[in-house]
Amino acid sequence: MTTLRPFTCDDLFKFNNINLDPLTETYGIPFYLQYLAHWPEYFIVAEAPGGELMGYIMGKAEGSVAREEWHGHVTALSVAPEFRRLGLAAKLMEMLEEISERKGGFFVDLFVRVSNQVAVNMYKRLGYSVYRTVIEYYSASNGEPDEDAYDMRKALSRDSEQKSIVPLPHPVRPEDIE
Repeated sequence: MTTLRPFTCDDLFKFNNINLDPLTETYGIPFYLQYLAHWPEYFIVAEAPGGELMGYIMGKAEGSVAREEWHGHVTALSVAPEFRRLGLAAKLMEMLEEISERKGGFFVDLFVRVSNQVAVNMYKRLGYSVYRTVIEYYSASNGEPDEDAYDMRKALSRDSEQKSIVPLPHPVRPEDIE
């Protein structure tokens, strides 16, 4: 049986099987530790019965309550290739959404590569829509051009009018994101 539990510092030594996916953004250990220290409830791991890590979600709460922009943000969601198509990503997203609801968020957002149509379609099935395109959000390597991202959002119950997910009519640049 799969266990969904809080991510721990020890998990940093066991999640390479997940992070080796070329579409998974990887960060330095201090970045993961910062999330673990500031938003531990938003950092969840799926663990197989034998102790192997199957996937994780890392997020945070951010924004302004006064401007109705307080929200949950998905910083990273990844499932190891051998554990995909089992519904783990959907379950991890559901957990992050529930945490964001409890914290009074208006919406949950995430960024995804425009080229990652498998992920874009999964997020759409989970109720997310494209709020805006962010030009050259992802830095490329090997001399390739930078890649655009979709900023996808899902309104939570606090945003009963769903104002937070009305799409912007034009793309933005990374420096224009608050």
